[in-house]
Amino acid sequence: MKEHKNDLTGLSTRVLRTRRRRLAARLGDVEAVLAGSLVEQTRRCGKPGCRCAGGDPHGPYAYFAAKTAGRGRLRYVPSDLVALVRAGLARGEQVEAVLAEISAINAELLARRELR
Repeated sequence: MKEHKNDLTGLSTRVLRTRRRRLAARLGDVEAVLAGSLVEQTRRCGKPGCRCAGGDPHGPYAYFAAKTAGRGRLRYVPSDLVALVRAGLARGEQVEAVLAEISAINAELLARRELR
């Protein structure tokens, strides 16, 4: 979907509006969208007699890092939710790509003074 940035000027206003409508319809259910990343980390518990003290850390554990403007915070993700988080992140990337294309279409329509 990256080609949209270069080929919009050659399309008619009618085609652009139709394309924008179809893209908006593809957004569908956005309730499960996640913006961020999934990080896996190992941990050391600090107990002197534990196996992790000898170099074999616990984990890996999954953490969700939300996409924020400021410094983020990692949130632990239980192993039974990792697949759902991955699906939400993938859906978030799809929605972001569709919104970028809709924005490019709207920018082209604005340049033509036909944004409505």
